[in-house]
Amino acid sequence: MSNVERTLIVLKPDTIQRGLVGEILTRFERAGLKIVAMKMVAPEELHFRKHYEDIGQLISRWGEDIYNVTLAHMMSAPVIAFVLEGTDSVMYVRKLVGTTDPMESAPGTIRGDYTHITRMATNSIGSTMPNILHASGNPEEAEKEIALWFTDEEIYGDYDTAQGPVVRGHVPAKK
Repeated sequence: MSNVERTLIVLKPDTIQRGLVGEILTRFERAGLKIVAMKMVAPEELHFRKHYEDIGQLISRWGEDIYNVTLAHMMSAPVIAFVLEGTDSVMYVRKLVGTTDPMESAPGTIRGDYTHITRMATNSIGSTMPNILHASGNPEEAEKEIALWFTDEEIYGDYDTAQGPVVRGHVPAKK
């Protein structure tokens, strides 16, 4: 049976400022993932604290300084948040996106193709790490993040795409 799930993507300010939104959306759609929610927003600090610490444990793992730099970057311009739906979408999106540190991301991944900065380089000078986007790390995190960024009324999963049956596989009629 198909494991259809949802995952959150947040296109960071550097993506919007570089004009890469369309290219990145196209990559997800061409992979057969369905967009079920989307909005451009400029969240307040409390929203980002809930996202990065309450759910993602950024401060606990990397410290307050990294959080503050990340927060400054995320609040420097609007972001675009969207929810993708598909079979094993969390794991699949993580493969498409590449690793958090762009220098470790393989060519062909979104981060591997659109950025080259390293965590070591940015951390050493107290800079942001413009790594294009955030993608949920696991299905449990995705559920919490989606609930933080979207209300149930903002999610539109009850439609099919023209490519839906093709990318999910067709079950033949029984004779």
